[in-house]
Amino acid sequence: MKIQVAVLFGGRSVEHEISVISAIQAMESMNAERYDVLPVYLTKDNEFYTGEVLRDIRRYRDIPSLLREATRVSMTREDGKVVLKQVPARRFGSSVLAEPDVAFPIVHGTNVEDGALQGFLRTLGIPFVGCDVLASAVGMDKYVMKLLWQSMGFPVLPALRFSAGDYGDPDGVVRRVEAEIGYPVIVKPVNLGSSVGITKAKDRDGLLAALDTAFAFADAVLLEHAVTNLREVNCAVLGDEDGAEASVLEEPLAVDEILSYQDKYLDGGKGGAGGGKSAGMASLKRKIPAELPPERTEEIRSLAVRAFGALGCAGVARIDFLLDGENDRVYLNEINTIPGSLAFYLWEAAGVPYPELLDRLIALARKRARKQANLTYSFDTNVFALGGGMGGAKGAKGAKR
Repeated sequence: MKIQVAVLFGGRSVEHEISVISAIQAMESMNAERYDVLPVYLTKDNEFYTGEVLRDIRRYRDIPSLLREATRVSMTREDGKVVLKQVPARRFGSSVLAEPDVAFPIVHGTNVEDGALQGFLRTLGIPFVGCDVLASAVGMDKYVMKLLWQSMGFPVLPALRFSAGDYGDPDGVVRRVEAEIGYPVIVKPVNLGSSVGITKAKDRDGLLAALDTAFAFADAVLLEHAVTNLREVNCAVLGDEDGAEASVLEEPLAVDEILSYQDKYLDGGKGGAGGGKSAGMASLKRKIPAELPPERTEEIRSLAVRAFGALGCAGVARIDFLLDGENDRVYLNEINTIPGSLAFYLWEAAGVPYPELLDRLIALARKRARKQANLTYSFDTNVFALGGGMGGAKGAKGAKR
């Protein structure tokens, strides 16, 4: 019997369109003899839709027309199973359209990759691919991520975090940045990916402009000293707490000093968003494998696996590194818990075809669900039968001891 896989994509995120590309790539590569693929599209208003029409990337040029041909659904639990139900419900007959066995979130950015969607799936009790709630949340917050890695002895660049409230005193923010970090400085939203809102500032005027840009996308920003003699190298990791492995390394090639959204998704993918492997992160100009000495390559691959495990990650993630040519040091930059295109191009270069990567991800999700099913989630105390907790407004916590 085939496994029904609900592929969730889209959502209220600035990386909405990239999610659509990544998801359609994955759905086209799933083994049709092994899986029934159920596309579940989350609109920017977080409404759920399903239907085969959602697998055609060309239809997203006119989303209102696309949605008229799709079916709006809810994802809920009913009679011990997770189901997709038509919305509004049918007047006669069952409104259940499908009973997925596993959910496969292929989403990027806030509201979907940051633990929010994972928490929803965890509450429903459906096995899902990728990081669990905590690792997803930590992986999205660049500052918390850095603090955890730093506390565990991993090499990271010092950073400052400012909230929108702090920016009520822009001169105070600038003075602190100049005193503790210095120019040039990288300014980025604390919880976005795809290089959205990231700017390099070389002086005070540039810093203020960069802060304005970053705060337009998030209510907190991260600042760190910019590495001037910089190479960026990425490594994907696949696995879970029981074991993980690293891919080959890549060196993305940026047009400017910062690898931008344009570099990642537009320049390399013109005319290529047709749902094939030419679109999304797979179209980025890069060197695979990165041209590094063997000992440096192994150092980065080992760091990637350990950093993945330190955050409690699962599934596939991509970890980005900064190489400082001035002091010959390697720094962990950030982790992408659901990387663009699922970093399949790095695994193909390592001898793992994309369909096999997808198989392994689904297997990891089902393995975690089996382990969690063996845990105890209730404790039969018979409190209500004994009259416990009936002490009025104070309740059990307010009772005298």
